[in-house]
Amino acid sequence: MAGPRVLRQDEWDPWYDTLIRAFGGVPESAEERQAWRSVTEFDRSLGVWDGDACVGTAGAFSFRMTVPGGALVPAAGVTMVSVAATHRRRGLLTSMMRRQLDDVRSWGEPLAVLTASEPAIYGRFGYGTATFQLQAEIDTRRAGLSVPDGTDGVRLRYAAPAEVLDACEAVYARLVPTRPGMLERRAGWERLRLLDPESGRGGASPLQCVVAERDGEVTGYARYRVEPRWDHAGAEGTVVLSDLDALDPESGAALWRFLFGIDLTSTLRLRMRPVDDAWQYLVSDIRRCRPRLRDALFVRLVDVGAALAARTYQTPVDVVFEVTDDFCPWNSGRWRLSGDPKGASCERTSDAAEVALSVRELGAAYLGGVPLTALAAAGRVRELRRGALTEASVGFGSAVAPWLPHGF
Repeated sequence: MAGPRVLRQDEWDPWYDTLIRAFGGVPESAEERQAWRSVTEFDRSLGVWDGDACVGTAGAFSFRMTVPGGALVPAAGVTMVSVAATHRRRGLLTSMMRRQLDDVRSWGEPLAVLTASEPAIYGRFGYGTATFQLQAEIDTRRAGLSVPDGTDGVRLRYAAPAEVLDACEAVYARLVPTRPGMLERRAGWERLRLLDPESGRGGASPLQCVVAERDGEVTGYARYRVEPRWDHAGAEGTVVLSDLDALDPESGAALWRFLFGIDLTSTLRLRMRPVDDAWQYLVSDIRRCRPRLRDALFVRLVDVGAALAARTYQTPVDVVFEVTDDFCPWNSGRWRLSGDPKGASCERTSDAAEVALSVRELGAAYLGGVPLTALAAAGRVRELRRGALTEASVGFGSAVAPWLPHGF
């Protein structure tokens, strides 16, 4: 059995079958399968083969991700990682992670990012939990909304999701630079948001869409499904939100009010929302919304100097970090970060270290959603110069919570 190698196009089907089996073996629809093949970057996809059998998979997408300050930074979107159950504990995952990060470095991408089916797996490869997602089950009969002035001036209309796709993507594209963690969608990715196989609806309706308009311009949209349910007292349906984006508070409030008021429903189910989502500050009773958090995006600095220099900092920072990185040792050592809201530089230095941490903690803090002070309280970051930790932690922060809007 040889090590990981780049996938050939004629090998995609058995490679993908290996992945599906590792995630439970439930086959996807032909539409879903073709959609994922269409966005697969074969030169960034790796497979491990035992004879004619594929026993390991790993891939990456060429993303650009927003970082604090609004810059779009190249990031390898690690995906489709699996090892056949028959070939566990043979080092296959480690070998694929090794090859992949070496490749990412050679391509000049300072960051690698992923979502994890099992969060405990990727810390040893230097990935830190950098964003969280908000989930909620809102009792829309008991949690009312108070909307801002001007909401009534927003026009809502139903639209077929495919017919307004371009307008919705234009809204999304305008929002990408405003929040760390958002991904610039490459051509073809917008179609994945409309995948709607009946087998994946769980008894809900086909995907529906409502757009918000102001002065003839689309300023927001919501995509959702409805799960109808009846009991002896009447209708108890659930609205399942897929996507909601808006360019201004009034358009967002109009869309939330619409979702809260859909006939024959009493629950609105949300997932993969930003932790500072506006609806939390519109509802009358947050307890009736049952909010909860879950990890979302894991970030790995592949090139510490380039990654830290690519973002800006809320307040002036001039700190020497002692970084340890056992899996990518080229990052280990002392780095002087000097930055402010206008820009930053990060260079190797022989000066005395002021904050010590591993590359995993740098990844967790990178997008501004996890304070370095919190990691220090957990014993994962050490302050070596009094005041340096607070200086760095405040500077690393973000005015808005980082958010990964969809998986990959």
